[in-house]
Amino acid sequence: MKELTGKNEIIRQLKEKILVIEGFSSGGDARYLDFGLGPINNSFPGGIFPVGAIHEFVSPTEACFAAANGFISGLLNTFQKKGGVCMWISTGRKLFPPVLKFFGIEPHRIIFIDVKRDKEARWVTEQALKCNSLAAVVTELRNVSFAESRRLQLAVGESKVTGFLHRHHPYINNTLSCVSRWQVNPMASRLPEGLPGVGFPRWEVELIKMRNGKPGTWQIEWLDGTFRYLPVQKQIVSDSTIAKKERYA
Repeated sequence: MKELTGKNEIIRQLKEKILVIEGFSSGGDARYLDFGLGPINNSFPGGIFPVGAIHEFVSPTEACFAAANGFISGLLNTFQKKGGVCMWISTGRKLFPPVLKFFGIEPHRIIFIDVKRDKEARWVTEQALKCNSLAAVVTELRNVSFAESRRLQLAVGESKVTGFLHRHHPYINNTLSCVSRWQVNPMASRLPEGLPGVGFPRWEVELIKMRNGKPGTWQIEWLDGTFRYLPVQKQIVSDSTIAKKERYA
């Protein structure tokens, strides 16, 4: 029995080392940060949202762009609960900082940097990702090459900073070296018992690619300061999902 336990521990350590080589953090942050993603965690290696790595979000429309920013803000909420400092880099920022309070984030605890060109955004992002005083870096830009994304992934190798590349209206949908690729589509909000007004934000979250993990699609909402998974029987099909089915019918 002891011999079997020893082998299992060796296998666990080897798997952990392989994940580190492939861009996943094995530090304490990877274990004590709970992002409240529920069933989505089953798609990640080890069932834990990868920190200390670069995640890519692709938004082909303005609606997707706003939805993805909301979802990312929900993730940043967890970093800030642990006292982490975050940076938000943009080319032509559209985010209204006071809105972040809805996601439990104090705007003054986010460092906002606005630049004019993608080239400048990529340079600032690389420098920020090397700073281990930061917990997470969000960058809004249009285009980034594979080689540039590889440089960003290497930058977090030592610092263990988590990066979010949010590509809006990209000219080409090229492959990057990021550990994951996401697309977030907005859904109509609902209030209980059919009451009038605007309810809590809901999204269709699609994990298109996950290194050593499993892609999938989920519908979630932001409620009472956390993500809430919408069970399949209660899920509402989003406009984008209907469009996809009609396109491939």
